[in-house]
Amino acid sequence: MAGPPKGVPPVRFVVIEFESVSKTYRDGTTAVSDLSLVVPSDKITVIVGPSGCGKTTTLRIVNRMLEPSSGRILWDGAPLRSKRKTTLRRQMGYVIQSGGLFPHRTVVDNIGTVPSLLGWGKAKTRARSLELLASVGLEPKLADRYPAQLSGGQQQRVGVARALAADPLVMLMDEPFSAVDPVVRGELHEFFLGLQRELSKTIIMITHDIDEAIRLGDRVAILRVGGRLAQVGTPQQLLDEPADSFVEGFVGRDRGYRLLSFVPAASLRLEKVQVVREATGASGDRPALVVDADGVPQGWLERDGTAGVRRLGSVFDPESDTLRVALDSALTSPVGLAVAVSKSTGRYAGVVAADQILAEVTDARAALEGRVFVDEVSRGSTGDAASPESAAAQTAPGETRPESGSELVHSAQVPAQAEARALSAGPGDARRDDPSYRDANAEPDLVDRVPAAEIVPSGVAEEADDEAARKSGGR
Repeated sequence: MAGPPKGVPPVRFVVIEFESVSKTYRDGTTAVSDLSLVVPSDKITVIVGPSGCGKTTTLRIVNRMLEPSSGRILWDGAPLRSKRKTTLRRQMGYVIQSGGLFPHRTVVDNIGTVPSLLGWGKAKTRARSLELLASVGLEPKLADRYPAQLSGGQQQRVGVARALAADPLVMLMDEPFSAVDPVVRGELHEFFLGLQRELSKTIIMITHDIDEAIRLGDRVAILRVGGRLAQVGTPQQLLDEPADSFVEGFVGRDRGYRLLSFVPAASLRLEKVQVVREATGASGDRPALVVDADGVPQGWLERDGTAGVRRLGSVFDPESDTLRVALDSALTSPVGLAVAVSKSTGRYAGVVAADQILAEVTDARAALEGRVFVDEVSRGSTGDAASPESAAAQTAPGETRPESGSELVHSAQVPAQAEARALSAGPGDARRDDPSYRDANAEPDLVDRVPAAEIVPSGVAEEADDEAARKSGGR
């Protein structure tokens, strides 16, 4: 996949911190209220919530299309307002619904929008655009097509490529996958996660889909209507320990089933069944699995004397899949047995019953609760001198703050790689911004209902107009 363009120095990671950020419009409508949140570097932070909770407003405050009414945002410890808007926006990639592509520009020109604004030469810009086109899985022959000639999924991939063109430090994503069908959305999710594993960008993404948030986010922040933070943590934390009834209702009644997505299937003990290549080779009344010459499962042998083969159901790879995939395999099997295969070869590896999978879940939860208890006892014996009141003031619901200088962690002690790298935040700045800012008199409906094409990519349209005016002599 494409990394930084040639000649561009390696990027440094960015931590973004919200300190008591609020946004209130002239008519008294509050879109965001006292938001304190840390966006860790090189991770995906997903902001999710119902309509009217301030998700898009929060994203637009980050790239200074809107200014907060109070509080501040820090960029690696420095106030965001200390950076020029154009400089800031050129360090950010912006991806929105339907890609937000310029309809009058070709695919390759869309991707090269920001490099062109940065003054890159035509040859360098086109080479970078073609490199990114390949990195997002699109064929070179699409380079000179227009957005209307692409499918919805292809447009989204071009939108991601454009956001990455100048190798930004931060990516902002406003419901980027909501305008495509479920099959394409699943493919885009896999593509996006693979790209993030390669590039490790600091990403803020917003969505209204909790399933999407759980699948893509390293950390997930749930907002209430009115822009108040309800809970922030890893997906596993939100499912395992929702802070209140609102969070519990928002994540859904099937959160126990979703939790299986965070338990690896590698610990399952596989059993053996009778394996045959020909239907006539089976003996006895126990289930028999039919495989081909390469050992790849084909289906289950009928036991009604017809020598037919019943459907297989889904399969799972115990080395890379989770208990959720394994349980789904057992539930779709006509004999109630999940078939395990080797991911590289597809060969049969064993079977496991649904009740064994559920027993594994019980054991995993008991072990987790034991680790939590031991950890709490250990923390209590250290005699942490910080006052409970001061710790609570800087801790989101559903999280606890350990000793000073250490990371903010959840009481469930989730894996460290999904936690924030730097979560120390100073007191909020209650200073109210200068009312002369352009957005001070904006009405909330006007701000939130601007057509997507007019705000993408994060101020680039205005810069493109400015550049065109300069080239034409200011006319």
